Amino acid sequence: MAGSSVSSVAVPYLAVVELNASTAHVSALVFLTQLPSLLVTLHAGALADRHPKRPLMIGGDLVCVVVLLTLPLAAALDRLTFQQLVAVAFVQATAGVVHDAAAIAYLPTLLDRSLLQQGNSRIGGLFSLSATAGSSLGAVLVSVLGAARALLADALSYAVSAWCTTRIRVSEAPLSPRTGNTKLRPEIAEGVRYVFADTTLRTLTLTNSAVSFALGVLNTVWALYLLRELRFTATAFGLVMGAATLGSCAGALLAPRMTRWYGPGPMMLAALALTPLTQIPLLIASPGRSWQIAIGAALAVQLFCAAAAGTTQRSIRQMITTPRLQGRMQAVSSWLTGGSRPFAAPLAGAIGTLHGVRSALIVGTVLLLVPVAVLALSPVRSLRALPVPTPDPGGDPPTRADVPAPANEGAPLTKEGDRP
Repeated sequence: MAGSSVSSVAVPYLAVVELNASTAHVSALVFLTQLPSLLVTLHAGALADRHPKRPLMIGGDLVCVVVLLTLPLAAALDRLTFQQLVAVAFVQATAGVVHDAAAIAYLPTLLDRSLLQQGNSRIGGLFSLSATAGSSLGAVLVSVLGAARALLADALSYAVSAWCTTRIRVSEAPLSPRTGNTKLRPEIAEGVRYVFADTTLRTLTLTNSAVSFALGVLNTVWALYLLRELRFTATAFGLVMGAATLGSCAGALLAPRMTRWYGPGPMMLAALALTPLTQIPLLIASPGRSWQIAIGAALAVQLFCAAAAGTTQRSIRQMITTPRLQGRMQAVSSWLTGGSRPFAAPLAGAIGTLHGVRSALIVGTVLLLVPVAVLALSPVRSLRALPVPTPDPGGDPPTRADVPAPANEGAPLTKEGDRP
């Protein structure tokens, strides 16, 4: 996460400032980066349910190491092109989809299901702190080394991630033997039917997809708007992103407490309703340090809401999903969530090219009202407690993850449960 946050500063700066990418080029880069979410996610989820998850995670990390190293090498030889940047981003995103499908489905193997929200909260908080450090480091590295060489930090981070994953000592449950048909399509179809047959899973998945599409419109032109129209320097861009990510850390860590206070349904609805309001400073801003501070503060609130709602909805989905379908359940959600973004990127690019970048930001802000309506019109809005896990209708034997939440569910994680 720290390395990816370095890239979140370095890649836009490399594309916009050093390679002189236009609005259309930036939209194409974002589109191709997000395309694997549409093409690969469902298959990655089925693979995660069919094969051991650790090798998939390690393999995805190692692919990212190799392709990222080609960028600083090409820059050193003065051969770096925008086309190579796009190709690397596409391969990296594809490997990331495989890694993430396995990693998210792996968590219920490592934690009792009653501790999943606590675990997601801790991991989300640590990821946010890592992202904050990475964004600040990215700003420094881009200023000192240049954007291309700064990507060496991201390549190193993937190598460390692969090594850390090899250190996990928890064994996965034995996979069910498969005979006859080895195609993934029937297993993918089973996962889709499972998600859409359940009201809670269906509602949370559609809400996530609507949020993702709106943010896809905003994020396509966000860096371009800040760097070009509001004249952010690389340092200011990185520091604003890093400081704002602290909001994500707070939202993730406070999510279990807010869930106990208000209930998961009302808390998620309030978080979604606040998110469009956080875009107002961005829409009315002009160049200047005071507006940079205001945009950073608004982004911190947005990320606080996103982390609180995201941690809670992910925990709910993991709690109510049978172990043998964890990978496919997550893949369906990720497919609809990430798969909507490739369509958002060209929409944002077209609006930005024809009517200006600020108009694209306005459209994205309006679209953030859609997930509020989806959740408000569903029974999930009134969910007052985390659900109790239900038995697997497919006949899986009970596992420790199927044990109902104990009376002290809100207690801190034990040393054993802290292990991500």
